[in-house]
Amino acid sequence: MQPLCPLPILSHETVQMAHGAGGRLSQELTARIFMPHLHNALLGQLDDQAKFEVPSGRMAFSTDTYVVSPLFFPGGNIGELAVNGTVNDLAVGGAVPMYLGAGFVLEEGLPLAELEEIVKSMAGSARRAGVQIVAGDTKVVQRGQCDRIFINTSGVGFVREDVEVSCRNLRSGDAVIVSGTIGDHGMAVMTTREGLSFQSRISSDTAALNGMIHAVLDAAPGVHAMRDPTRGGVAATLNELASSSSVGIELEESAVPVREEVRGAAELLGIDPLTVANEGKVLVIVPAAEADVALGAMRSHEHGREAAIIGRVVAEHPGMVVMRTPFGSRRIVEMPLGEQLPRIC
Repeated sequence: MQPLCPLPILSHETVQMAHGAGGRLSQELTARIFMPHLHNALLGQLDDQAKFEVPSGRMAFSTDTYVVSPLFFPGGNIGELAVNGTVNDLAVGGAVPMYLGAGFVLEEGLPLAELEEIVKSMAGSARRAGVQIVAGDTKVVQRGQCDRIFINTSGVGFVREDVEVSCRNLRSGDAVIVSGTIGDHGMAVMTTREGLSFQSRISSDTAALNGMIHAVLDAAPGVHAMRDPTRGGVAATLNELASSSSVGIELEESAVPVREEVRGAAELLGIDPLTVANEGKVLVIVPAAEADVALGAMRSHEHGREAAIIGRVVAEHPGMVVMRTPFGSRRIVEMPLGEQLPRIC
C-alpha cells in the first residue's frame, strides 16, 4: 500500500491545517505565497531571525495586531493596514522606519487567493513606505477559532537626532494640526460591514505617513508631539495628550475637516466623527510660531492636502478637551467610554 502524501499547495484552494504544521505544505505556502511578494535579501535567508546593521543612536520599536472585519474594505485591506499602522506608529515618534516583522494567524478554510492578495498588498505598502519585511511567522487554527486572518506587525526604526517628541511636551499656546479629514477609515469599514450605501463611496484613508511626517519635522523642528488618531479617533488622542501634559486643549468645530458623506454616515449611526478611527492621519502639536510652516509642509504632500489648524493648547481646564461650536457655545469632548466601532483595525 502506497503511503498517503499531502496534496501540494496548488491542489488546494483554501488554507489547510497542514499549512501550519511546519512540514512540506508549510514550506510550499512560504515559497509560493509569501516569498514571491515579500522577498528581500534578509528575509531570503529563512533563518529564525533577521540580522541587520543599525545606525548609532536611539532606536524605536513598535508592535500592533490587526483583526479588522471585513478583511477587504473600500480603500484597502487588512494587509495594508498592518504595514501602514506600524510604519506610522514609528514615524510619529520621530523615527525613520526600517524593518518590519509579520505574524499571521490563519483560519482553516481561508481562500488562498485572498491570502495572496493580502500579502501582495503588504508588499506594495512596504515598498511605498520604504521599509522591508524581514521576518515572519504563520500559524493555522481550526475553523471557528479566529475570523479568517489576524496579522501582527512589529517594526524598528532609528530616531532622528534633532527630534524630541513626546505626549508630555505640550505647552500653552501650541497649535493643534490635523493632516486631513477625520473618520474616513472607521466609517468606510462600518458602512461596508452594515451594507450602507451613499451617493459618494466612503474610502479608508489608510496610508504610510512617514514621508509627510519627516517633511514636517524638517520644516518645523520644534514639533512638540505627534500621534496618529486610530482607535478612539481624535477625541481619544487629544484627551490622552491633554492628560499626559496636564494642559487643556480647545478646538474650533468649524475648522475640523470632515467629509460630508462621513458626517452623514456618523449621524445615521449616532456617532461623533471625533471618536471614529483614522488610519492615514496624524495630529501634530507645534509651537504657534512654527504652525504655518508645519501646515505648509503637510499641504505640499499628497497625504496632507486637506490639513488644517483645528485648535490650540491652553493652560485652562488641564486634562480636558473643549470644543467651541459655530454658535459660540462650548462642549466637552470626552474620552470615549468604550469602542463604538469594534473590529475596525
